[in-house]
Amino acid sequence: MRVCVVGAGAAGLCAARHLLVEPCVTHVDVLEQTSQLGGTWVYTETTGYDDFGLPIHTSMYKSLRTNLPKEVMGFPDFPVPESEKSYLPAKDMLAFLQSYAEKHGVTEHIKFKHHVQLIKPKQGATAELWDVTYKNLITGVTETKEYDYIFVCNGHYNTPFIPDIPGLKQFQGDVMHSHDYRVPDIFEGKKVLVVGGGPSGMDIALEITSVTEKVILSHHVKEVGSVFPSNLTQKPDVEKLDGNTAYFKDGTQEEVDVVFLCTGYQYNFPFLHESCNIVVEDNCVEPLYKHVVNVQHPTMCFIGVPYYVCAFSMFDLQVRYYVRSMNGTFKLPTPNEMMRHWEEEKIDRASRGFTRRQAHMMGPDQEKYYASLASEASTETIPSVITKIREESSIRFLNNLQNYRQDVYKIIDNDTYEILSNGKREILC
Repeated sequence: MRVCVVGAGAAGLCAARHLLVEPCVTHVDVLEQTSQLGGTWVYTETTGYDDFGLPIHTSMYKSLRTNLPKEVMGFPDFPVPESEKSYLPAKDMLAFLQSYAEKHGVTEHIKFKHHVQLIKPKQGATAELWDVTYKNLITGVTETKEYDYIFVCNGHYNTPFIPDIPGLKQFQGDVMHSHDYRVPDIFEGKKVLVVGGGPSGMDIALEITSVTEKVILSHHVKEVGSVFPSNLTQKPDVEKLDGNTAYFKDGTQEEVDVVFLCTGYQYNFPFLHESCNIVVEDNCVEPLYKHVVNVQHPTMCFIGVPYYVCAFSMFDLQVRYYVRSMNGTFKLPTPNEMMRHWEEEKIDRASRGFTRRQAHMMGPDQEKYYASLASEASTETIPSVITKIREESSIRFLNNLQNYRQDVYKIIDNDTYEILSNGKREILC
């Protein structure tokens, strides 16, 4: 089996790591459009487009530290090295991924500066095969190569989602997305409207209070217990913009110089031909069986689509699940059965209040999701302690944004962990 892996971020590295030791796999190519591995963990001051006219992939800002403790950010067989702190700077996570790739012999299989232009099912083949067309950005040479399996691992934190706010296009001040944010200096002395209450929105809003005249943080997060600096005000969703005035759903208004969109990202697979039968609509990627398998073309999988998860551990489980379907450990359901499962899952999610945009959001559902993958593939699931720590740290993030990264975690066993916080040690299970 010849396998093409798109992307050398954490998901792509994990895919290659397992494929390279699989006896049924004869050849692995990891196609990476940038000059180094690491995906979104790579920091660059450059924004917009690179030297080859391609959009800058990373959304990393200079001061970023992980918003989850390192204890839940490693791979099951390759944990993040021990250190005094649980929350690490991005450069440490990048170094971790480089070590992971070296340890498992992945780096030598990465074709750097190779831009995937088109993936499509091969015409006229008796069995399903794939034609992958990619360009060597250094030589300018375009090549098409045949593969048996495709692993789509291009990440989903690189294509900004721009909300439909009335008046946004006519706003008289500056508008930018967090994808292009690097340092707070650009906001010095300004009144900044930050739209979005996710991890990045909260983090960046807090960071820029050090240089701004005022920050208005607009979001619909129900319970935020954090105490913010005096020059940060929280507001509900923006209803409209008119001139330099922002109008909010509570009837108040504010004059602002900058609209700063921390509104998340869209799934984007520009290299997939329409014959791949994958559609992204309202940020729902479909049809995917268990958020992994292309229902219409089961020799294509997607690693890392779900969010609000224990990412690296989930990548590892998804890859192990899919590889076991490749080597015959278990057989995937028929396309009709997989489609029925996908439709039933959408109905179930809608009945529980999930919107279409939340089709791949896990959160409280993650442990059940991991168990379903592990059960079907007869493989190990993710220990419950990992999801417990993730949930606990997320609560602490909302309640103590300025100080939660001082907490230190330690895993005791598969169900139990301890936290050292403000000099106090607490054991939880």
